[in-house]
Amino acid sequence: MSLTRILKMLRKDFALGPRSPIFLYMILLPFALTGLFQFAFGSLFTPQPRLGIVDAGNSAITAAVEGADGIDLTLLDDAAELRAQVEANDLDAGLVLPAGFDDAVRDGGRPPLQFYIGGESYASNRVILTVTALDAIRDLEGSAAPVDVEVVSFGEAGLPINLRLVPIIVFYALALAGIFLPGSSLVEEKEHGTLNALLVTPVKVSEVLVSKWIFGVVLATVMSGVTLALNGALGPRPLDVLTVLVTGAILVATLGLLIGVLAKDSTMLFALIKGTGILMFAPAIFYLFPDWPQWIAKLFPLYWVIEPIWQVSVMGGAVTEVWFEVLVALLISAALLPLIVVVARRMQAQMVSQ
Repeated sequence: MSLTRILKMLRKDFALGPRSPIFLYMILLPFALTGLFQFAFGSLFTPQPRLGIVDAGNSAITAAVEGADGIDLTLLDDAAELRAQVEANDLDAGLVLPAGFDDAVRDGGRPPLQFYIGGESYASNRVILTVTALDAIRDLEGSAAPVDVEVVSFGEAGLPINLRLVPIIVFYALALAGIFLPGSSLVEEKEHGTLNALLVTPVKVSEVLVSKWIFGVVLATVMSGVTLALNGALGPRPLDVLTVLVTGAILVATLGLLIGVLAKDSTMLFALIKGTGILMFAPAIFYLFPDWPQWIAKLFPLYWVIEPIWQVSVMGGAVTEVWFEVLVALLISAALLPLIVVVARRMQAQMVSQ
């Protein structure tokens, strides 16, 4: 096996790859899915309360709201503009603080307070903003709250839906770059006759397959990393994230190589990918529904790819915590190699007999 010939074929794949619609689709899909899931679904399921304030006297209430977590604060200069934005549902609520409001409250007075509530705002946002405003006024007055509230949390805090969607986006990045692209590239070589032309030269089938495999590993690693970066899920340990991404890319590229040698043409390639698609995609669904029995996800090969990525990138764990999953992914990749060798020999025999 010649490393020089492998690198030459790999260089050719990277040079010709951008001309393929599939290659461009692979690059654009993570951006499209991130835009759809994070902005559409993320804003739908985790709306942040939006409060507007017109402050004519540099009130301490404004400073208190600015320091509060989870509130989107907008400062305006005109009360009429504030009311218009609340009516247009651009803000969930609006607060008008006249000059001298703080001094009047501290002196025991009852100054007027205009507090607008949007009719289309979420009820949860109304409660949050109302309680926040009342607490800030009570602190300003210096009076204690009428009750002491003790918050007791049961179980683990739930993750936002936008984070639970990350495995789905990463799956598509891995599947396109690691499975579909090298597989389709190999099938295209068969259909165009370039593979036959290569085999009458000193190039060996094994060298062609290794170059396609490296092609898939590199692209899958890069695109899954880009996907995590777009979703703010690179985690606190970049080297650990890179380790699990490369491990995942090795497995998906091996699957892509197997599909590529099995498929005789593009029709068979699409049939194989569609037929096995649910088996590959199934583990990603379990991250949306954590109450489902998680052991079922372990029955699918790509669970051992997605789980390490989830734990290290999203949950911030170390690669040492997912060493078993990483090992299983590598063992599955190694177990597929003999099957690829057998099918590749059969493919070469069929090509010679034609």
